Amino acid sequence: MCVVLGACKDNPVSKKINETKDGITNASKAVKELNKLQEGLTELQETTPLTNDDLKAWLPDNVAGMKRIAYKAGQMAMMQIASIEATYANEDKSKTFKVEVMDGAGALGATATAGMRMLFSQDFEEEDEYKTRRTTKRDGVKAIEEYRKSDSADEEVNSRSTIEFMQDERFYIKVTANNMSIDDTWGAIDDLNIDDLL
Repeated sequence: MCVVLGACKDNPVSKKINETKDGITNASKAVKELNKLQEGLTELQETTPLTNDDLKAWLPDNVAGMKRIAYKAGQMAMMQIASIEATYANEDKSKTFKVEVMDGAGALGATATAGMRMLFSQDFEEEDEYKTRRTTKRDGVKAIEEYRKSDSADEEVNSRSTIEFMQDERFYIKVTANNMSIDDTWGAIDDLNIDDLL
């Protein structure tokens, strides 16, 4: 018998208390991030976004042994937001890696990335039979990882890894990799040399 409601892990009241506590923790983190966001927003709004040429010059030809097979620059130019995306693949295209970059500089860029920065202030983890999704920290940068599991005996076949994060409190980065593990996807991100964007 449980003497105290919180003494049992499976007690529904105890579970609800823990969920509420987690919600309050995330809410207080969001408030702190909002204050921090407001401080940096003015600076970002006054910063000149990168040009299409800047972004194209940054794109590497090869990432983690995969060759760049396509890119698009200026997709969000109508909204005055600098952006680029590129797709990489191995020789038989059994593995692909797509990177999308949005520059948070400029009036609209700062506004567009504000909500994403709030999202990265949260802590969560979820898993079901099809996927895992969680927040993590790598080299001091908060990120969201999602891994859609394979239905094959080979864990990487038909799998999909997605990683999203903010670089230097300015650039929103999203990568999507097919038939690559989360660790391999992070390795490909390291090959991008994102620090060179600034």
